[in-house]
Amino acid sequence: MKRLRYLIEALALRVAFALLGWLPVDAASNLGGFLGRNIGPRLPVSARARRNLRLAFPEISAAEMARIVRGMWDNLGRVAAEYPHIGEIAAPESGRIDWLDTAPVRAMRAGGSDGGRDRGTAGILVSAHLGNWEVMTAAAIRRGLDMTIIVREPNNPFVRPLIERLRGVAGGRRAPKGLPGAKAALEALRQGRVLGLLYDQKMNDGVAVPFFGIEAMTPAAPAQLALRFGCPLVPVRVERLGPGRFRLSSHQALALPDSGDRRADTIAVMTQLNEILESWIRDRPEQWLWLHRRWPEAAYRQLRVGED
Repeated sequence: MKRLRYLIEALALRVAFALLGWLPVDAASNLGGFLGRNIGPRLPVSARARRNLRLAFPEISAAEMARIVRGMWDNLGRVAAEYPHIGEIAAPESGRIDWLDTAPVRAMRAGGSDGGRDRGTAGILVSAHLGNWEVMTAAAIRRGLDMTIIVREPNNPFVRPLIERLRGVAGGRRAPKGLPGAKAALEALRQGRVLGLLYDQKMNDGVAVPFFGIEAMTPAAPAQLALRFGCPLVPVRVERLGPGRFRLSSHQALALPDSGDRRADTIAVMTQLNEILESWIRDRPEQWLWLHRRWPEAAYRQLRVGED
C-alpha cells in the first residue's frame, strides 16, 4: 500500500508540474499561492505552525497568527508551483532576482580541480527556508559560482528523479544529507568550490544554541566546515517580492573566532547565524517555513501546560 501511495503521489506530481510548466511564471506562482493559502491553514499540520509561532512570539494575537499562517501557506504554495520555472527565474537576463551586496559572493570566484591543484576560492553560502529557498543556489550557479549543494531528498523514491531534474536545470552538484553529503562537502571545499547549505532546521546531533530565546539543536556543519578550512561563511537572505520575483541580500562573511576551543568556536558561530536568521524571520515571518518541529519537546510540553 505504501508503494502504491508513493506511485500515485509521483504520478500526480508529474502531471501537476507539467501543467504548471505550461503556465507563465507569474500565473503558476499565483495559482500555487491561491491553493496554498486556501487549503493549507485548514490542514492538521497547521497546528504545528501555530505552536511554533506561540513559542517564537509569545504575545502574538490570534489575528496576527492567522495572517502569518495564511501567508506561510501562500508562500509554500508558490514555492511548489515555481519548481518547473527555477531555471527561468534564476537566469540573470530574466530580471526576476535582485541580488544586493554581492561583493562577499563575488569573492568566491568559480573554481574546480585542475590536475590535482586547487583553483578558486572555497566558501560557504548559508541560507534558510525563506522565500523560495531553491533560488539562492540556482542564482549563484547561473552567476558563475562552482557550487555543491547539500539537499534533503524527498521521502518518496519515485518523486526524487523529478525533483532532482528540476533542481539540476541550473547546474551545479548536489548530494543528499547524511554521509554522502558530508563527503561531498569536504571534497567541494578541498577543491576550492562553494558549498550551499540550509541551516534552519533541527538536527539532533548538532549544537544547542538560542533561537528566539529557546535553546534549540542547530546544525553545526556550517561553523565546523568554515573553521576547519578557514573559508568565508556568508549568510544569504532570500526574500519574496512577488510571484517569481526575489531579492537576495548577502551578509558580510562572518568573523571566525580562533580561541583554541573548537566546540566553543562552533557554538559562537552558530549563535551568530541564528541571530541573523531570527532577524530575517522577525522582518517577514510569513515567509519562513513554520511547519518544522524546531524546538525541543520540553518547550512544546511547557507551552501545552501554559495553554491548559
